[in-house]
Amino acid sequence: MNKLTLGVTVAATMALFAGAASAESDMMPLSIDGVNIVTRAPAPDFLDIDEVISGWVFRTVETQALQMDDFDNPGMIFVDQAIDDWNTVEGTAGESCASCHTGGPEEFAGLRAELPRWNEEQGSLYTMEDYINLMRVEYMGAEPLKWAKPRMDAMVALLSLQSRGMPVNVAIDGPVAEIWEQGRELYYTRVGQLDMACANCHEDNYGNMIRADLLSQGQVNNFPVYRLKNAKLNSSHARFKGCMSNIRAEPYAVGGEEFRALELYVASRGNGLSVESPSVRN
Repeated sequence: MNKLTLGVTVAATMALFAGAASAESDMMPLSIDGVNIVTRAPAPDFLDIDEVISGWVFRTVETQALQMDDFDNPGMIFVDQAIDDWNTVEGTAGESCASCHTGGPEEFAGLRAELPRWNEEQGSLYTMEDYINLMRVEYMGAEPLKWAKPRMDAMVALLSLQSRGMPVNVAIDGPVAEIWEQGRELYYTRVGQLDMACANCHEDNYGNMIRADLLSQGQVNNFPVYRLKNAKLNSSHARFKGCMSNIRAEPYAVGGEEFRALELYVASRGNGLSVESPSVRN
């Protein structure tokens, strides 16, 4: 099958199943341990859509139920592992995370809602992974954790959890403006053998079926996400890499400048939604 035929087939399949989102998913509110989660919000002014929608809305009722109870949410197992890491002395300084942050992970409430953001002292765009490794290297004398690996994803989930229910409010102006523009360009640029961009699925066809699943808007307010498909936490950069591989494109490096810019842009598309981490998806 040539590229043109394959592209037409994919488009036809999407059209055939248009509007297949579950009515139950649209109606059911998301509340976790007494915290109400905003899953629909007015779209930021820079978007040509009216509403931004959490990926939770597009999931089956069974999958949604897993996220609605921390006892059932399999992602919380990794949060517990991160708590152990938090209290473990590691590195040449003989310190743990808890040694400095005596108030516990709760000290990081609100941080996840603003990330990625500009770190003035470091002079660069910082993600949660960057903050974690800064603390490890500079204050603990420990080795940095590898991006998109279990220990890092678990710690990101633990710290992101502290912002659960808070509105995403990612800045796109000032020193990050140029990086944000780079991310937007990446989002709309067609790549790979299937000649597709992020926008083709997550802006043009969200709510339609592809393979045996519903396409979401591709929001990242819920990352790290526990995927039933691979039974582990997944970072946003790992998901970007997976998407690029699916359209037969050469993925950018996890933690690299391209994916950092893309994370900034995609995160800003979800401004107004609540932080959900860790979420559950197919």
